[in-house]
Amino acid sequence: MGAPGGGTDDELTVLRARVAALEATAARGAPRREHHRLRSFFAALLIVVGCVLVPLGLVAAWTSDLLGDTDRYVQTVEPLASDPDVQAAVANRVTGAVMEHIDLPALLEGVAPDQRPLVEKALGKLGGSLESALSSFVHDRAQDVVASPAFQTIWTDANRAIHTSLDRALTGDEDGAVKIETDAVTIDLAPVIERVKERLVDSGLTVASNIPEVHTDFTVLRSDDIGKAKTGFALLQTLGVWLPVIAVLCVAGGVLLAVHRRRALVAGALGFAVAAVVLGIALTVFRTVYLNALPSSVSPAAAGSVYDTLIRFLRTSVRVCAVIGVLVALVAWLSGPSRPAVLVRGLWHSGIAASRSTADRAGMRLGPVGPFVRRFHTWIVWILVVAAALAFVLWSYPTGWVVVGLALALLFALAVTDFLADPAEPEAPEEPGDIGPTHGQDSRSGPAAPPLP
Repeated sequence: MGAPGGGTDDELTVLRARVAALEATAARGAPRREHHRLRSFFAALLIVVGCVLVPLGLVAAWTSDLLGDTDRYVQTVEPLASDPDVQAAVANRVTGAVMEHIDLPALLEGVAPDQRPLVEKALGKLGGSLESALSSFVHDRAQDVVASPAFQTIWTDANRAIHTSLDRALTGDEDGAVKIETDAVTIDLAPVIERVKERLVDSGLTVASNIPEVHTDFTVLRSDDIGKAKTGFALLQTLGVWLPVIAVLCVAGGVLLAVHRRRALVAGALGFAVAAVVLGIALTVFRTVYLNALPSSVSPAAAGSVYDTLIRFLRTSVRVCAVIGVLVALVAWLSGPSRPAVLVRGLWHSGIAASRSTADRAGMRLGPVGPFVRRFHTWIVWILVVAAALAFVLWSYPTGWVVVGLALALLFALAVTDFLADPAEPEAPEEPGDIGPTHGQDSRSGPAAPPLP
């Protein structure tokens, strides 16, 4: 009777030992799980901070680039000289400034008798009252000036000369040709008015030579809060290129700290792209708000053209970041263990293998290239990736299409690398009847000498 009882005691002892072992294992696993939670938390925090900094980084880089590089600034505003809306707004502004300095009652009295028929004929063709006819006449001459190559030269030279003044204006120093008020950034159009005066005199309106030097402003930017934004604008200019670098480092640090790095990389890259897209949406929304807040004296069409031109390189940066984020997330996902990713990789390798088999049947032989590429395949892949990254970094102002082009070029180079890294070629099959070395032939030393006669 003792045996059964003893057996039961032994079983209880074994069970207690197992329970104790499980409890010990659980106790050791608890700190590990807590450690993983902390890592995941800080990794997510770094990724979120990096994504939040992406829009600010893009604006900071654009601001620093726009104000720190005169050639870049001139390249940015140069298309405005040929923009029809801007030309119309400048012509209207110049016409108004000229008309303010022409004394209509004394106009014909001050004209020489021999010049009076010419002036009457020029104004009479326009019809209507004298004031409207003269205004139309001046506007036509102003439109001729702003549509001529001379205006583009004036515009480019003026913007190049005033770049330093614009920098001072947006950072708080209001000396120079560009003045920043509480609600506007303006450019003096005096050189354009001088050209219009010359055109008027050449057209027979000699009284225009009596117009004094006129200084009038063309509004480049207008906002009720632009004076308040000067401090933030100067701060973004100071941060410059460092803020985008900090944003990228935060996202990269979060990925490296994460427990599941591939998932973190996919999330971080998509967050990077989404943050850039959010900035693009914000620029579009702000454009509507900005144009709706303009006073009636400002041309909305011209203001919209100025806004779109000034931020066009910022929009390009938004597209570049969005494309990079999507591509990185796609690559990270394709390298994962999910069934769709495995299927895509299988199709890739199957296509490469089928192409290689077709080339082999066509008689192509790689010689020593195949074994070399196969041996250093990993190194070659990394060299190609680094080369593509360097090409992007060293590219002067890349666009979204540049990123897509570099990605396709890298994909093609990887396909060629996989094609060249062929598996070891099988040994040639033996001819029928060859069952091994013949008498007197050493398989290691080659064919035997021919028999003596």
